[in-house]
Amino acid sequence: MAHTTLNPDTQTRVTSQRANALADRLEQGARALAVFATSLSDTEWTTRTPRDGRTVGVIVHHVASVYPIEIQLAQTVADGKAVTGVDVADIDAMNARHAADNAAVTRQAALELLRTNSAAAAAAIRALSDEQLAKAAPVSLYSDAPLTCQFVLEDHAVRHSYHHLARLRRAVRP
Repeated sequence: MAHTTLNPDTQTRVTSQRANALADRLEQGARALAVFATSLSDTEWTTRTPRDGRTVGVIVHHVASVYPIEIQLAQTVADGKAVTGVDVADIDAMNARHAADNAAVTRQAALELLRTNSAAAAAAIRALSDEQLAKAAPVSLYSDAPLTCQFVLEDHAVRHSYHHLARLRRAVRP
């Protein structure tokens, strides 16, 4: 599983600079999403977004709720194993289930989950070595293209809050 290297002189854990930078970017995105969510009125929190109709609050909760899944996918690749059985239809179905199950999510609950899961995701990223970040394996979501763990992290866990934050800003403050 994921690990950091030990400094041979001090036997202390040494976090990869690449992993630390990825984790920092994930944390920055989560903080930006949290600041935005905190600034919303109750009406803005329940505003339905264009395209898929989920509310702003549901999307904030969605970002928070999928960090563990995104990290698990990246760790699978870091272990040199293929990610199988995941496609766009699966993601769409998961998002629809999440929206239905969390339609009445409170701001407090969404923000707490965002804080908790983004911190856990950042810690998991920091536990990866440079070798694990560079490892590639087929990923079914990308037509079984061999992708690196770092790419999977950047395209999912790290990017996710930034992607949705931009859409949410446009939805409530055009």
